[in-house]
Amino acid sequence: MTTTAFINARLPDLHRGALTAPTTLVVRDGRIAGQGTPVPEGAEVVDLGGLALLPGLIDCHFHVVAHGLDLWGNVIAPDSLAALRAARVMEWLLSRGFTTVRDLGGADLGLVRGVEEGLIKGPDLVICGKGLSMTGGHTDLRQRSDIRPDAMGWRLGNMGVLVDGVDEVRRTCRKLIKEGARFIKVMANGGVSSPNDPIDGLQYSDDEIRAMVEEASNANTYVSAHVYSDASIRRCVRLGVKSLEHCNLITPETARMAAEAGCVAVPTLVAYEGLKREGAALGLGEAEQAKIDVVRDGGRNSLAVMRDAGLPMAFGTDLLGQLRKYGGLEFDLLAEVLTPTEILRGMYEAGARLCRREGEIGILAAGARADLVAVEGDPFADITLLGHPEESLRLVVRAGRIAHDNRTAQEKRSAA
Repeated sequence: MTTTAFINARLPDLHRGALTAPTTLVVRDGRIAGQGTPVPEGAEVVDLGGLALLPGLIDCHFHVVAHGLDLWGNVIAPDSLAALRAARVMEWLLSRGFTTVRDLGGADLGLVRGVEEGLIKGPDLVICGKGLSMTGGHTDLRQRSDIRPDAMGWRLGNMGVLVDGVDEVRRTCRKLIKEGARFIKVMANGGVSSPNDPIDGLQYSDDEIRAMVEEASNANTYVSAHVYSDASIRRCVRLGVKSLEHCNLITPETARMAAEAGCVAVPTLVAYEGLKREGAALGLGEAEQAKIDVVRDGGRNSLAVMRDAGLPMAFGTDLLGQLRKYGGLEFDLLAEVLTPTEILRGMYEAGARLCRREGEIGILAAGARADLVAVEGDPFADITLLGHPEESLRLVVRAGRIAHDNRTAQEKRSAA
């Protein structure tokens, strides 16, 4: 039995919106055993010297297989190469404090098991397998003159598969769940990074989405939808979809409807900020560039709309390839509208809910998994420090084991 006591740690109190006074958090065999208790005999002691000790960070919208903005290049990469590239991304995520990541299209059970078996030093992955796209939909990467029947859908480097018709939708949902998907993802609206679908275009029929919702429900899980326009969001809520990705153009009435239906939204503002800054230089086509401003401007307005409607918002970035360097900017963008407490509550409470791990992650209660990050500074005073791990992140703990120790020699001596 391994026991570790993190002493002189300031813990988050989301009810007060403040850090506690320095206290002790005890971890035993990868689980939190208690806080504010005496140090158990024989325990390893880690003195944090007043650092803030938070639950591990949760990103609820990520694509670990999206090596670059050249999506077709990602697709045609050999699966072995795509896996090695994804492992590198996952290691980077953990080094930045993300101990749980919900992958919204691409990652498979092999990457999940790679972490579980210690082959990849990364966060826990919660996967949907591939996103479902209709012909001509958001993950149909073919140009209009390309008449090949698919877009290499089951290659690891692809984020989605082309599926049409109720029967094929049902079969594909069952296949994904059988192969380890924890939820189902549907492309229900046009997208920025795909060449042929306008932002305001609805995708899939009501019957096809109902079939997805039924298959997910039969497996005791839910459907997540890529949606921008108010019409697409409203339709998905009506059809029983529970996770609403992006939601840039949502109206107050639809936000209230979604809240009443028990939905969770995942705004990903930084994705459009990154595309605006570098998309053209990195090869994003003219058609895709023309869509960016519409969703970028709407996204900022959506935060207040969803907050005022009581619609929970999880934290997500959705950055691909070279744009991942902007990930920390999501905290800055959220902080323009939301309070630090609202951002943290969304990351931890709504995030755990979408990962279907409530009571396991995003909380420091006894019995929860000991996924932890220690940071310099007070995130309730300045939430943006979480977006600058190279400056603020001192310790990353995954399942009770220290994965990254960035404390300086002086900090370690001071704590001792």
